[in-house]
Amino acid sequence: MNDIVTYLLEDSIATITMDDGKVNALSLPMFSELNAAFDRARTDEAVVVFTGREGKFSAGFDLGALRAGGPDAASLLRAGFELAERILSFPTPVVIACTGHAIAMGVFLLLSGDYRIGVDGPYKINANEVALGMTMPRAAVEICRQRLSPSHFNRAVILAESYSPEDAIGAGFLDRVVQASELQDVARSTGAQLAKLDMNAHAATKLRARDRALKAVRAAIEADF
Repeated sequence: MNDIVTYLLEDSIATITMDDGKVNALSLPMFSELNAAFDRARTDEAVVVFTGREGKFSAGFDLGALRAGGPDAASLLRAGFELAERILSFPTPVVIACTGHAIAMGVFLLLSGDYRIGVDGPYKINANEVALGMTMPRAAVEICRQRLSPSHFNRAVILAESYSPEDAIGAGFLDRVVQASELQDVARSTGAQLAKLDMNAHAATKLRARDRALKAVRAAIEADF
């Protein structure tokens, strides 16, 4: 892996960090490296802390690649939702340390984690497709449906409402908000606590609890692409 994704294993916790030096645009190279990192975490049987660069978890897909169209754009979209489905069904707990803005595909990855910790500050949590004139992909709708509270689902998906980190808790995007200086320590301590779970029971229960959602996401991916 090169510098846009790093992998650090310490005490059965694998920290996977995205950092492209800009807004963590989700490109085909980024997805390739993220999948390689999750492969390593699975081999290591590690709890995952998935995080971004300061102020930016991810602003979503690489728009230049999407606007270019063609097979690469289709492959990019599919890679994003397949990674989200992979995280939803990952056999060990996935803690997401959301370092700031999470937009579009960044939000869908956020919604796929098992425990989501955000940072307090002037950050946006936003599925903004409709605001940009895009029909929300079916897979994105299903990812949102399985985690957002019913009272916020329509507002977030159909009306493209933007949430502050604090408001994102009630909506279902986040489980907790902390100060930026505390984020990585809290994420690691959360991961350490989750590492005490029986992993076979965790994996089996996750698949059972998310059975309908995972089937819906997989069917939606096929319908979209």
